[in-house]
Amino acid sequence: MGTENSSFVQPAIPRFDGHYDHWAMLMENFLRSKEYWGLIENGIPAASEGVEPTEAQRKSNEDQKLKDLKVKNYLFQAIDRTIIETILNKETAKAIWDSMRLKYQGSTKVKRAQLQGLRREFEILCMKEGEKVDEYFARTLTIANKMKAHGERMEQSVIIEKILRSMTLKFNYIVCSIEESNDLSTMTMDELQSSLLVHEQRMQEHKEEEHALNVTNA
Repeated sequence: MGTENSSFVQPAIPRFDGHYDHWAMLMENFLRSKEYWGLIENGIPAASEGVEPTEAQRKSNEDQKLKDLKVKNYLFQAIDRTIIETILNKETAKAIWDSMRLKYQGSTKVKRAQLQGLRREFEILCMKEGEKVDEYFARTLTIANKMKAHGERMEQSVIIEKILRSMTLKFNYIVCSIEESNDLSTMTMDELQSSLLVHEQRMQEHKEEEHALNVTNA
């Protein structure tokens, strides 16, 4: 029995990463597993004014305060120091939770709206005529990184497929070749960029040769 207890892995305390809704869901589940969620929902029951509490009521109140301290400790471990400094005057776990919800639930909604805008921008993104491969990669990755910063899970294969289907017509041949000869789910961004840069360089060399030939013939 002792061996089972020693090998049991305690659930990790969810760290607040700025995405309130996701963190709140994980933290609620964590506190429910500890049977402490009632302190967040209802707080510590207040004693009736003018009524002398019984010994059992006093003991129950002390137990609730001790549990509340444990919940506060969990919350402090989940929150960065800079945020903790703004809520140190909150006396109960419920007060801390309510303060976090008031401050960050709104910002989560803003981030969600911004993410929707970035998703639309990513969807309509395409290479411009005359744009260099490096320039288009930079534009695409800038948007993809912003989406990640707003909580989107961006698989590398999604970005690769997006780039391939949004290149200009002069890249059609190399795009078809890449799709036929590679597993896009395992291909890296560096490999894709290298292949496209080689093709771009060859097209530029061919263009320069044609120009030189035309000048000579003229």
